[in-house]
Amino acid sequence: MEQTKEISALLHLIEDPDHEVYSTVSERIISFGKEIIPNLEHLWETTPDEAIQERIEMLIHSLHFRDLQIDLKAWATDKEHDLFTGALLISRYQYPELNLLTHYQELEKIRRNVWLELNSFLTSLEKVNVLNNILFNYYKVKGSEINYTQPDDFLIHKLIETKKGNAIPMGLLLISLSNLLDINMFMINIPRQFILAYFDDDPASDSSDEYPPQHIQFYLDGASGQIFSHKDVETYFKRISVPPTASYFKPLSNKRMIQLMLEEYAKCFSDEKNRYKKNDLLSLASQLNEMDDDE
Repeated sequence: MEQTKEISALLHLIEDPDHEVYSTVSERIISFGKEIIPNLEHLWETTPDEAIQERIEMLIHSLHFRDLQIDLKAWATDKEHDLFTGALLISRYQYPELNLLTHYQELEKIRRNVWLELNSFLTSLEKVNVLNNILFNYYKVKGSEINYTQPDDFLIHKLIETKKGNAIPMGLLLISLSNLLDINMFMINIPRQFILAYFDDDPASDSSDEYPPQHIQFYLDGASGQIFSHKDVETYFKRISVPPTASYFKPLSNKRMIQLMLEEYAKCFSDEKNRYKKNDLLSLASQLNEMDDDE
């Protein structure tokens, strides 16, 4: 952005010790939008004071975050609100320059490799085994335990780049591929687990509030690809002393899955230094929740 007199004055006032002055200056700088980021980056490079550098970094973060809020709202109000796109938007919180197109292309490569191995004579279990085989054996993807000290393990673009991620991005990748391949796999709401279920028809066609588990053929652990039976799931409910009501077997919407991902990802930033990141991510999750309420 052209360095006008106003912008030069605002950039100079970033170092003002008066909190109210800095607050007013920050709001004005952010109002220019991300076009002012190169000016801020140049100022950061020419400023030796670490405290001022931190202020500049927060301003740049605020500008990227404002854009992300707008993009996430547009995604949620879009009729499709594609799951893979929603997951990539979360990646942009920590990696604002992320090239989404590159990862769409990678997803398409995986989809094509699975599609080449599918045919109309395969059973539902055989189709899922083909999907598992391509991901876990051909691409060597490895699921990891959920560890809140490893924030990158929650991001789907990192899963595609490094072939490593926890059950949440793994599950979202499996569902994204299933959607593209007409495989009826969805994430369900089993407590303290990130489990996928294969349905014998499309849950969207069911008009009842609760989708009965009788429509589920089998279950899948997103992190490992391991298949579970109804009996395995019943045993789990007994172990945690929770009655398995039908609501636990209702497929989660794309918005709810992204909201869940945001809530879990936020737990990676509980220390004082990164508390603002936790608040940011929870505010995005709340934004999606409010939009669900409006529907």
